[in-house]
Amino acid sequence: MTDFLLKNSTAPASTVFVRCITGYVFFVEGVQKYLFPDTLGVGRFIKIGIPWPHVMVHFSAGAEIICGLLLIAGLFTRLAAIPLIINISVAILSTKVPMFLHKGFWPAVHESRLDFAMLMCLIFLLLEGAGRLSADARLLPAKE
Repeated sequence: MTDFLLKNSTAPASTVFVRCITGYVFFVEGVQKYLFPDTLGVGRFIKIGIPWPHVMVHFSAGAEIICGLLLIAGLFTRLAAIPLIINISVAILSTKVPMFLHKGFWPAVHESRLDFAMLMCLIFLLLEGAGRLSADARLLPAKE
C-alpha cells in the first residue's frame, strides 16, 4: 500500500486542473474556519453536533489547509487525498444525510453537489495520482 501511495503516476498533465481546483476549495474552506469561527468554524461544529468541536475544528481546518496546499503543489498527492476524503465524508454524513432525512431527496442533492464533486475529485486523485505536472513527478519514483 505504501508503494502505491508514494509512487508517481502516469496520469495526464491535465490532472493539474483537478488537483488545483480541489486543493483550492479545501484550502479556502480551511482558512475560513478560522476567519469566521461562529458560522464556519467551531460555531458550526457545535451546531451540527461534532464531538469536541473546539478540538476537531483544528483537525478539520488543518487537514484542509495543509492537504489543500499539497494537492495544489502535487506533492504527496495520494497521501494528501486520504485525510480530505475522511473530512468530506464526515461533512456529508453530519450535514447532508440529516438534510436528506428531514427535507427530502432534492434539497439534499442540491446542497450536496459540491461535497460529492470534491469527494469524486479526491477519489480520482487517490487512484490516478498527481500527474506529470506535479512535484510528485519530480520527486517520487515512476510507477511501474
